[in-house]
Amino acid sequence: MTKTLVEIAKTVIQLEAESILKLKDRVDQNFVNACTLLQDCQGKVVLIGMGKSGHIARKIAATLASTGTPAFFVHPGEAGHGDLGMIDDSDVVILISYSGEADEICQLLPSIHKISAQIISMTGNKNSTLALASNVHLDVSVEQEACPHNLTPTTSTTAALVMGDALAITLLNARGFTPEDFARSHPSGALGRRLLTLVSTIMKSGSNTPIVAQDVFLLDALLVMSEKALGMVLIADNDNTLLGIFTDGDLRRVLEKNTSIKSLSIGEVMTKNCKSIEADKPAIVAFEVMDEHNLNSLPVVNANDKIVGAINMHTLMQAKIV
Repeated sequence: MTKTLVEIAKTVIQLEAESILKLKDRVDQNFVNACTLLQDCQGKVVLIGMGKSGHIARKIAATLASTGTPAFFVHPGEAGHGDLGMIDDSDVVILISYSGEADEICQLLPSIHKISAQIISMTGNKNSTLALASNVHLDVSVEQEACPHNLTPTTSTTAALVMGDALAITLLNARGFTPEDFARSHPSGALGRRLLTLVSTIMKSGSNTPIVAQDVFLLDALLVMSEKALGMVLIADNDNTLLGIFTDGDLRRVLEKNTSIKSLSIGEVMTKNCKSIEADKPAIVAFEVMDEHNLNSLPVVNANDKIVGAINMHTLMQAKIV
């Protein structure tokens, strides 16, 4: 009986999953040696692969580069026409070929040896030309491809990709690579934006900051709060030192307790000793402070507690920090 589309898909996934799990048994001293070579590398890590293995090599190079290991991909065809000049004796070259006999890569071996770069190979045959010519060989063999004809690189390329991920993440941990390090190489990504954006770059400042003196009538302070549209007003003394804050929430509480607010000054109803944040802090820290203390806004101050701006949850959302 002919298999359904769903059955075929499930078979592919099952075959690949089983092959990946078997890789665990091959994480041995060779893997440790490969990690040591990469960690001690004083130059770059160069990935080379042909065909489908080339696509996997590109992905591994990108993963290594984004996690603290300088790496790039070189096409084996271009390598023989000048791109070998990108490699020197301080580099480590990772060669990927399931058969271990790809002509385009094997032809490069004498030149790579002459350069004296270290070689790590990933193949499915430990007795192949590439495996025997390498300083370290990683076995990524699989019992069969997911292709029904056992021809199309599927399970084998997935195994090579997972082994590359294992190298990258092991190195990441060994180097103490942090989320901040990751953000520096991903400034356009969501994490990079969250960790690299400073309060100073998105806060309201200057004439846009709602500031009043403590002897100002509450009703007049509310006009300032409404005009600046930040849901708060900051209270400062004569030299702009932060004394307190008054928010929309504070207004509701004042109205609940007072039948008349005409004679009240903002200093009488402000929240003293309020939370604040310095302008040079990451914007994500401002969010964490607001989230922890159930706040919608924060004064922004300098090291001397002088008001330099204001920030609220809407500002953080506009900047896509949250």
